[in-house]
Parts: sequence; C-alpha cells; structure tokens
Amino acid sequence: MRPLAEGPRVGIRPFTLDDGPEFVARARESRDLHHPWLFPPTTPAAYATYAGRLIEDPTKAGFLVCERDGGAIAGFVNINNIVEGAFQCGALGYGAFAHAAGRGLMGEGLGLVVAHAFTALGLHRLEINVQPGNAASIALARRCGFRLEGFSPDFLFVDGAWRDHERWALTTRMWSDHLADRP
Repeated sequence: MRPLAEGPRVGIRPFTLDDGPEFVARARESRDLHHPWLFPPTTPAAYATYAGRLIEDPTKAGFLVCERDGGAIAGFVNINNIVEGAFQCGALGYGAFAHAAGRGLMGEGLGLVVAHAFTALGLHRLEINVQPGNAASIALARRCGFRLEGFSPDFLFVDGAWRDHERWALTTRMWSDHLADRP
C-alpha cells in the first residue's frame, strides 16, 4: 500500500487486515518493551478485532509507521475518540516495536501523523495521556511539541488497575509554532 505521507526514514499508512501476521509477530517480540504501559494484540484474532475497529469506526484512525527501507512495521499511531464539530479533537495512542525502539523512527512517524491529523483530517487539537513513569513516551510527546496540561488520577484501566496519567496536548497553532522553531 502506498504511504499517506513519508519522511526521510519512515512512511505512514492505514492499517489493513493483511498486516496481521507481521504486526502480531512484532507485538510478541516487543512484550518486554511495552509492559506495563501498552498491550497491543498478540494473536491473529485479537489483531483482526483491533484493526477492524480502526478501519471501520469513523471516530478512530489508525496508522502504521513503516520503514522506507524494506517496509518493516516500526510502530503504530492511533487517533481515538475523534470528535468533530466545535471540538475537532482526537486522542493519540502509539507504540514502537522493539527492533525500532531508540532509532528516532517513532518521532518521525508521530510527526507525520500529527501533520496528517491537522491537515487532511482537519483536527484542531490532539491529546496524549501518558503514565508518569513512561519516560520514553513523555520524551516523544515533548519532541513533537506537545505541552503538559495536567494530571488525571486513576484515569485509565491499564494492566489490571486504574492508573494515573499526565495529559499532553498540541493544537494547530502550537504545531505551526513548533515547526517554525525547528532548524
């Protein structure tokens, strides 16, 4: 499938059901990296349900971050809870796979998804909710220009318990300013 957008090292494209075998294999390889923050599907049936929601539900948009050299799936970025009308907002969730972690691929991929959300999707605001101990995810949000807006105790049920989360956000104006400030 042709990418929706490309950077120097990655492109983004929508999920397909055909991506299941590679996605599941990468998720299984990445269990240690993801735990206790994230639990992507690790079986074909779970992937089909997960991807099916991203493909069919108009309040969701899912993107695979794929390496330009070889096309391997490096990670994923999903926009959930898309609200139109006066709000024009979505909530981001993302994860890198172990083979791609620490290589800057997700920063590039998240930047492409943000640009797509603010241009093609017409959103005004994106939010990220991150557990305070997830330093890698917080660093990624910062690098992409998101600002810390607050703290939500017992916000999401993750890994068997209600977990506190920091709320990070980015608006179209902040994004434009962030791009202008970059070398």
